[in-house]
Amino acid sequence: MNVRARRELGQHFLVDENILRVIERLAALETDDVVLEIGPGLGVLTRFLAERVALVHAVEIDRSLEPHLPTREDVRVHWGDALRLDLAALDPAPNKLVANLPYNVATPIVVESLDGLPSLELWCVMIQREVADRFFAEPRTKAYGAVSVLVQLATERVGFHPVSREVFRPRPNVDSALVAFRRVELPRNYARVKPVVEGSFAHRRKMLPNSLALAGIERKRGEDALRAIGREPSTRAEALAPQEFVALTEALQ
Repeated sequence: MNVRARRELGQHFLVDENILRVIERLAALETDDVVLEIGPGLGVLTRFLAERVALVHAVEIDRSLEPHLPTREDVRVHWGDALRLDLAALDPAPNKLVANLPYNVATPIVVESLDGLPSLELWCVMIQREVADRFFAEPRTKAYGAVSVLVQLATERVGFHPVSREVFRPRPNVDSALVAFRRVELPRNYARVKPVVEGSFAHRRKMLPNSLALAGIERKRGEDALRAIGREPSTRAEALAPQEFVALTEALQ
């Protein structure tokens, strides 16, 4: 491989094609799918997807990779930062996100796509094992946080597969995993729940009313809202299940 991965972009190129069959299974690829791939790298996954689905929207920030990406009618390459591009304007709209996500932007890409890309029905992403575990962590565990709550309010996990470090070049220093999750109906007040969740975990060792106060919500309102959902004011964010944050947000109104 004569391409040097750029560490500042979180690049670890997929080079082992054996993992592609696992991706195909977890992503439940269909011939009419429109797939969004972020970080196509050397195009190994891009080509595999293009041979099996109707269209691939490939988003890449690194122009030096252009010679390695396929030029075919069923692949559209969009150059730029996936966190800055208007992905909701893609036409036709993607119904699946299938990608070996750059490590440094994997979490914000997934979180912002939950409500920012309503056309997505399924995610199948290669990410750090630690991040994959965080997505579906349970309350009162170290991994449980704002990301866990938001992902679990919007999706349900349908697949998981540990991935060897040897499928990437350069070889990463962390373990990876493929995780697949399917959309469920968003809570009606999700747009209001999101900032409450993020504020609650911004100071996770503090009691929830204190964390909410730092996020601009009067402490007494936080205490009253917790009591309204059957929780003590001394409760910390990590103790609440995802659906309790929906109830908490309603009680805060």
